Amino acid sequence: MNGCRILIVEDDPVIAGAMEAHLQSWGHRVTRITDFQNVMGEFAAAAPQMVLLDVSLPFFNGYHWCAEIRRVSQVPILFISSAGDDMNQIMAMNMGGDDFLAKPFDLNVLSAKVQALLRRAYDFGGTAQLLPCGGAVLNVSDGTLTAGEKKLELTRNELKILQMLLENRGGIVSRESLMVRLWESDVFVDENTLTVNVARLRKKLEAAGLGNLIRTKKGAGYLVEG
Repeated sequence: MNGCRILIVEDDPVIAGAMEAHLQSWGHRVTRITDFQNVMGEFAAAAPQMVLLDVSLPFFNGYHWCAEIRRVSQVPILFISSAGDDMNQIMAMNMGGDDFLAKPFDLNVLSAKVQALLRRAYDFGGTAQLLPCGGAVLNVSDGTLTAGEKKLELTRNELKILQMLLENRGGIVSRESLMVRLWESDVFVDENTLTVNVARLRKKLEAAGLGNLIRTKKGAGYLVEG
């Protein structure tokens, strides 16, 4: 399976650069983490179909980030580490990893493992659509919002409202546009119905610490700032 989005979570620039160049030569679109305190934010922005994850990282180790990723996605995760003993490999699998590659490794072995994992993961289905949301992650595929330890389930209308606002981040989305998105028409729908749906969404966002995410532009619509 070529041309997939791959995220590299590796703080050694030499190793990360070598993996990136090699995987790009196979036609993959590769992103490297740059902010190791905001791995989940960059994960959401990259929307990867596979993650290459080192164990030893700044701030939090790879096991921590594996657990965080597993809260929002079943994307295949390949652990890469110089600590290749049985205990670390068992730990990686128990935390939700799909495979383990010990350093140093041959880049051809890396690409073979990547291809095998991608085939197993995507021969039977696609990948979740994730959107960054003010420090949280919106999973469009299952209608959930994950913020820290909290995972909130959104109704169909709440999901559509938040998705449209995030897709148009930094721009005002008119009430009319939202009504068409929700009900496929802006006719015969009481505007108060939209207001009620937005209010309910804001209440859930407030519970996740995102009470100020959606701003009202009087007479124009709603806005999520970039």
